[in-house]
Amino acid sequence: MTVVSYHTVAADVDAEIEVKKSRFLARVRRIESEADARAVIDGCRKEFWDARHHCSAYVIGPGADLTRSNDDGEPSGTAGAPMLQTIAGRSLSDVVAVVTRYFGGTLLGAGGLVRAYSEAVAEGLDRAGVVRRTKRQVVEIRVAPAVVGKIENLVRAKGFGIVGTSYAESATLAVGIPHGRLGELRAVLAGEGEYAVTGEAWTDEPATSQ
Repeated sequence: MTVVSYHTVAADVDAEIEVKKSRFLARVRRIESEADARAVIDGCRKEFWDARHHCSAYVIGPGADLTRSNDDGEPSGTAGAPMLQTIAGRSLSDVVAVVTRYFGGTLLGAGGLVRAYSEAVAEGLDRAGVVRRTKRQVVEIRVAPAVVGKIENLVRAKGFGIVGTSYAESATLAVGIPHGRLGELRAVLAGEGEYAVTGEAWTDEPATSQ
């Protein structure tokens, strides 16, 4: 089934929790590729070079096509996997979470580690917020300069995003339209312009819920 929308984080954030004097520093970043994820992980290693562990998890792709997790020296299954489950549990993609741990002197046990790493990621995700990514058709509209302002207003009122605007003998608008709503654009134009579908693009929309 073709994916036409998914959720990702709205912002890049850092968060911190403390459990029995151990500090868990969570870094949540929006990413587009595995190379982006590795860059964030490497950045944490360099910035917090004196920490024992930099555990990570990431999900990439509209259909969560790629998932990875790493315990980075913590007991197997106590860090990376629960971090990944926390991300997946919120149906998020294109996101990496890195949790850097500074040991506080008290062993937490396997269950304690699972809870701490999960809670650190959850705290980061709570702060990051959520946006919905929707695949839209990109449509190029050509209208007379005299009516471009009116057409722009009507297009925006429909919730269609203006991707770009250019002017020559006619005004050209690039508009992002959800699949299945091309007929609404025709009604907006009402014969005052021409249009052509030129491709597709992912666009962000506010997400009030998942």
